[in-house]
Order: sequence, then C-alpha cells, then structure tokens
Amino acid sequence: MSNEVLDEVRALLPEIAARARAVDEERRVPAESIGELSRAGVFRMLQPKRYGGAESDPVRFYEVVREISAVCGSTGWLVSVLGVHPWQLALFEEAAQDEVWGSDPGVLVCSSYAPVGRLVPAEGGYRLSGRWRFSSGCGHASWALLGGLVLGAAGRPADVVTVLVPRSDYAIEDVWDVIGLRGTASDDIVVDDAFVPAHRVVRNQDLTRLRGPGQQVNTGPLYRLPFGAVFTTTITAPIVGMASGCYRSYVSAMRDRVRLSLGGGGRFADDQFAQVAVARAASEIDAAVLQTDRNVREAYEHAVRGEAIPAELRLRVRRDQVRATERALEAIDVLFKTAGGNSLRRGNPIERAWRDAHAGGVHVANDVERALAMYGRGEFGLPVEDNLI
Repeated sequence: MSNEVLDEVRALLPEIAARARAVDEERRVPAESIGELSRAGVFRMLQPKRYGGAESDPVRFYEVVREISAVCGSTGWLVSVLGVHPWQLALFEEAAQDEVWGSDPGVLVCSSYAPVGRLVPAEGGYRLSGRWRFSSGCGHASWALLGGLVLGAAGRPADVVTVLVPRSDYAIEDVWDVIGLRGTASDDIVVDDAFVPAHRVVRNQDLTRLRGPGQQVNTGPLYRLPFGAVFTTTITAPIVGMASGCYRSYVSAMRDRVRLSLGGGGRFADDQFAQVAVARAASEIDAAVLQTDRNVREAYEHAVRGEAIPAELRLRVRRDQVRATERALEAIDVLFKTAGGNSLRRGNPIERAWRDAHAGGVHVANDVERALAMYGRGEFGLPVEDNLI
C-alpha cells in the first residue's frame, strides 16, 4: 500500500533532523515544524473524512510516526500524540466535533488523561477544576482532552471520564525541564472552575467497550478499534522510531571508525563483538515493528469486516506493544554501550536517542509487567479488567 503522507514527510526529514539539537536545547518543537507537518497532512491521518481528514489505515500513521521519530524523538512524539487525538475526538458526540472542527479542521488537540480533575454536576453539564501534568505539545493546541472524576453524593467519585476543554478555559504552566523528550514541552494544564457542557464529556468505560457516541456518525472501521490498542501503540511507535534512528546513526558513525586503545587499534567494523551488537539491535527493532504492525493490521481488518475484535487479540496487542518498547530500549542500550565515549557528548544523535527513548519508556502505557500479567491471566482463562485493553 502506498502512503502519500509518508512521501510528503520524507522530504521534510532533513530539515527536521537539522533542528533536532535546537529542539532539545530550547525545549520546544518550533511552530515551523508543526506547520510543515500539518500541511503534509500528518495530523489529519486519523481524522474523519467528513471533517477533511484522511481516515487512514492506522498502520500508515504509525509508519509516519516512526520515520519522524528516527530523526527527532521529540518531534516524532508530538506527531504521534497530537496526531491520535482526532481519532479520539471522533468518538465524542457530534456537537463536540462540530465545535472543534467546524471552523478550522486543522486545529490541534492536546491531552492529559490522568483522572485528576474533579467534575461537579451543574445544569447542562459540569464544573471542572484540576491540574494535569505531562500534556505533550499543549502549547501548539487549541483544545485539551483531560481526565477527570465525576463527583456524586457526598463528593464521592461516581464515574471516570474524559472531557474536552477549549484553550480559553485553561492555563499552561511551563514546568517541563527534563533529561529526555525535552522538546515535547509536556507542561502542566490548570483549570479553575470551568463549565463543561455534557456533550463534551465521554465515559472512559464507553470507549473501552467501543460505545463512543461519535460512532453513530463516524461509522468507518477506524473508529471501531479499541482505545487501548490505538492509544498504547501511539506511545510505542515513536520509541521504536527513535531506536531505528539510533541504529542508522550508529552504523553510519562506526563503519569507518578506527579504535584507539591500549589493547590495540583496528577498524571497529572488523570487531566481531561490534558485529554481534549490530545484529542484536537490528533484530530487536525488526521484531518490534513486525509485531506491532501485524497486531494493529489484524485488528483493523476485523473492523473492516464488521467483526468484533477478540479479547485474545486485544490482549496480544498490549503484550507486543510493551515488548516492542522493551525491545527498542534494549536495542538502544546495546548500541549506546558499544559506541564508546564519543556517544556521551551532549547533542550526539545516539546520546539524544538514548535519553528520548528511555524518557518515553516510563509512560504508564509501557508498564511491561502489568501488561504481560494481563495477557497471562487471559491465557489462563481468568477475567481481565483494564481500560487499556
């Protein structure tokens, strides 16, 4: 299958790569990069056709994410996270979609899903307050998807939801100064007693059960995929891309390198241990790509046929998604360890990929033991309850 957006993006990669060091140092992906990627159609790949989107096969979207992440981890991360939000917005009520895309189909939406917000019922909706952390690329967005708890009797939590809030209703606090994914500007979002109409609230349980209200108007197979499959793969795809970029940089830098050491010199490429390291890293990256693409493609094919996506497949998606992250990190660690002292220099592509990938690895979607345990429970016939399945 052709991927026209990927063809457009490849022409942008040299310039995105040239900006990567500045992105890391300035802690921001420039508006110039976001604009170029927007014009290439990256952020509309998972957007409904009825709102000017491409409604693409999700595997194509993840291909684009990996290619961008290979040259700049922070830019690739933002592409993945901001690029998946049109898919989720399509699951909200039609009125919410109209509010966001009615006047500007190219508007961007950020997120922070931890249910730290508090929603108090009010006439026609809710009053919302809270502080959310880790909202990647929020400075480029005009709306935010935020997690919250609906408070019932005596102020006790009654439901877990995701709410859609316009930029006018929240403040952004610049707090992002970290060791990896520095350019994602994953700052805090603060809401102080904002009104949220009912049509801009969706129950997380409905998304898990594939009952989003937006599915009544967005009937294509893309919107019959599980949130757990789409969202978690969105987190892993850039990390796998970072590993791929690290691999390319490593091979290019080491191919003609001559060792200078007390034990004797010689060409690095002639070292059998270096050859084994390259083989191990390449195999881990290939396995990560092949398994995640296979699973997403299989789930999408079920949706195309109008079939329910089996629980076994949903669990396998999560199993291989966390393993893909783990494999990518293992590949980068092998390369970083054998690259020598030069890889420690700040701004070196290998060093930057190592920091970015490990930063992405701590995301809650990459909780390896939890995801693998869920798969094991399913294989033993035990019940599995989780919003990311």
